[in-house]
Amino acid sequence: MRKVLVVDDEPAIATLLEYNLKQANYEVQVVNDGLQAFEAGRTNQYDVILLDLMLPGMDGIDVTKKLRQEKVKTPIIIITAKGDEFDKVLGLEIGADDYITKPFSPREVLARMKAVMRRYEEMAATSDKGESSAILRFSGVQIDKNRKSVTIEGNDINLTPKEFELLLFLVERKNRVLSREEILSGVWGYDYAGETRMVDIHISHLREKLEVDVKNPQILKTVRGFGYQFVVKKD
Repeated sequence: MRKVLVVDDEPAIATLLEYNLKQANYEVQVVNDGLQAFEAGRTNQYDVILLDLMLPGMDGIDVTKKLRQEKVKTPIIIITAKGDEFDKVLGLEIGADDYITKPFSPREVLARMKAVMRRYEEMAATSDKGESSAILRFSGVQIDKNRKSVTIEGNDINLTPKEFELLLFLVERKNRVLSREEILSGVWGYDYAGETRMVDIHISHLREKLEVDVKNPQILKTVRGFGYQFVVKKD
């Protein structure tokens, strides 16, 4: 049975999620503050964490950041009542996998959870194909799918889970021009419709970590009017 951690300080929301998840045959644990969420996420195994943004003790952004610093790879879906796009983008930047805005339907939550878990399972299945297919090398960059690690000229590069997933998506489609919509659909699992700014921000962060000259990128190029191209030259 899949296990879900629900983190929300609103009893009505927590009860709604717990009831519907149990009806869908999930095992559910509920906590109502950020400190409890961090401790539970750090010490227990879950398939998904549903994490409210506004929490007592520690907010959802800090919980996410600290869990990722502890190398916790569990998929995190942030739940927010805020309409501020900055909060949503910031959450995804620091390691969340998705977000849902209140009010939401239980059906939407279940669909988002399934999409996130499916992506993680696909990445794990790809890693199981063997060491040779799990190591990608190009232009001094090495990506280890099994260890979820990236090095440049032997130096470790610290990526968030979403940045790693985005990088892998681009590398596996090297030298192709990809639209922002294609990247959104491929990395986030479905169409975010109108929120392509998230792609731009994540591309910008990848450039800061991969490019020698961010203002003159040689690997992650913008193709004006179309999207982005991950350029890998033949050795």
